Amino acid sequence: MSPILALVSLPPILAFVTLWYAVPLIVSVSLVCAATRHELMQPIVHHAVRFAVWVTLFMGLFIVLLAVLARLT
Repeated sequence: MSPILALVSLPPILAFVTLWYAVPLIVSVSLVCAATRHELMQPIVHHAVRFAVWVTLFMGLFIVLLAVLARLT
């Protein structure tokens, strides 16, 4: 493999690895947000799951938007 090809394939791998840092952040933020609104465990978990799905979909939409804008430039 040539060094230039190695450098070209490196950024997508780093972007995917960096995206894993979002998982604990989404979990912790959604749990804290849900715990401030409810006292029982079942409503906290239900609210946290809904909030985590919402945040994940929003982030995915934003990533797709950035990818489309990057293609246009």
